[in-house]
Amino acid sequence: MEELVERRRGKLHPAVARTREAVRATLAELPQGTTVLVACSGGTDSLALAAATAFEAPKLGLRAGAVIVDHGLQPDSAHVAETAADQCRTLGLDPVHVRQVTVGAEGGPEAAARTARYDALRDAADELGADVVLLAHTRDDQAETVLLGLGRGSGARSLAGMAPVAGLLRRPFLEVPRATTAAACIAGGLRPWHDPHNDDPQYTRVRVRHEVLPVLEEALGPGVVEALARTAGLLRADADALDQLAADVAETALSRGEGEVRSEVAVLTDEPAAIRTRVLRQAALEAGCRATDLTAGHVASVDALVTGWRGQRWIDLPQGIRAIRKGGFIILGRGTGRITGQGLDVTG
Repeated sequence: MEELVERRRGKLHPAVARTREAVRATLAELPQGTTVLVACSGGTDSLALAAATAFEAPKLGLRAGAVIVDHGLQPDSAHVAETAADQCRTLGLDPVHVRQVTVGAEGGPEAAARTARYDALRDAADELGADVVLLAHTRDDQAETVLLGLGRGSGARSLAGMAPVAGLLRRPFLEVPRATTAAACIAGGLRPWHDPHNDDPQYTRVRVRHEVLPVLEEALGPGVVEALARTAGLLRADADALDQLAADVAETALSRGEGEVRSEVAVLTDEPAAIRTRVLRQAALEAGCRATDLTAGHVASVDALVTGWRGQRWIDLPQGIRAIRKGGFIILGRGTGRITGQGLDVTG
């Protein structure tokens, strides 16, 4: 009713309306009484998300709070975090928690910060009894993710970008342009913090944002960001279907035991490449590889043990996992090569 009155009076800014509509669509099916947390950095996108959630959640009978992750990467990070927390409290979010994290170095600065942030968000959700954590990734972020995947030569899953729903994580703004969140903050009188890392060209995503996308827009015309985000959605549907088919195959093709995961070569050979490589990736993950470190190149090398067998010894994978072909099986485990010798397939 409040929003309808604002619209009739001509006071509701279109950008504010769009952010609220996106949040409403994301939260609509949640049971009343559900606790929802907004991951808020104090930046433009997350502050717009916090404001929209603070407005929409109570109308749906939901409890809405916020989590601010202080990465400690800048001298004033604690002040920035507390400022963001104050703005969230002013918006009416409760509870509002600041979580300090230590960012490691594994995987590079971007990956390490992301890992620390997501761990903190999941810990906060557990502590506060939240079933949903909202992330403020926009359509522009989705387009950048697709381009990063293209640059790495990644497969369909990576090119599918970020999912609207992934476990307890939800992203209401994946179809909302970054310009809209900025306009919503201005219209709402919010004071976003500008992260200097967003302008630092040492980060790959920053170069994509400020150098690559503008060139594409100039060469191909406007609408590139929207097209890339749309491509991600289409690929996600395909990738979901293939992942489900591969999961069904993995259920029977993979055997686990004694710290190893194995599959019969003959079974894998009968599967299409799109299914076979997904099963092998699943085997590597179950053996102990981290998804963030396991690349398409790693999986292709393991697949070559199935389809291009030339007597290779083994394939070294992240986290000390090895893949080897022996006795008609592909075996993945930690130190597998040392256990099974040179890895010659005795079946030839």
